[in-house]
Amino acid sequence: MAEEKQNDQQEAAEAAQAESQPEAVETQSAEAGASDALQAEIEALKQELADTKDQALRTAAEAQNIRRRAEIDADNARKFAVERFAKDLLPVVDNLERALESAPKDSTDDAVKAVLEGVELTYRSFADMLEKHNLKAINPEGEPFDPQLHEAMSMVEAPGAEPNSVIQVVQKGYTLNERLLRAAMVVVSK
Repeated sequence: MAEEKQNDQQEAAEAAQAESQPEAVETQSAEAGASDALQAEIEALKQELADTKDQALRTAAEAQNIRRRAEIDADNARKFAVERFAKDLLPVVDNLERALESAPKDSTDDAVKAVLEGVELTYRSFADMLEKHNLKAINPEGEPFDPQLHEAMSMVEAPGAEPNSVIQVVQKGYTLNERLLRAAMVVVSK
């Protein structure tokens, strides 16, 4: 009987051990599943972080580009704000130049000399003011014709001049801060 009791105890222990093994396997299986889920969540969060960093970098770059464009636009607005006003002043300069060219140079009349001197001083101060504000005259006489800066009024035969060169300036051109304001009207040699 003692033997029988011992066999029953041994069988009970084996049965208990067999029952506990599926629980251990189930526990290990549940832990592995939870670990896989956590690993997948970590990978998803890493990807989301990388996407957010990329988006932040792109946003910062776009903001910098907008700032740079605004600075360029503001700089151009300052440089060329007077463009219309300067265009309106050019006929005045042209008229002063014509007055100086047509005035008699050898007049003995003091009144004519005084007027001529006044016109000359007015022209010089006007030209200096234009130069001070980066409004520069284009007087291309003797230079090769450049369609970017010159407007050809006519072409004539000029035996002493190189072909396609400016032989006469009908009206000076002007640039404002290196931008063409008015093309020079010229006569070009054939």
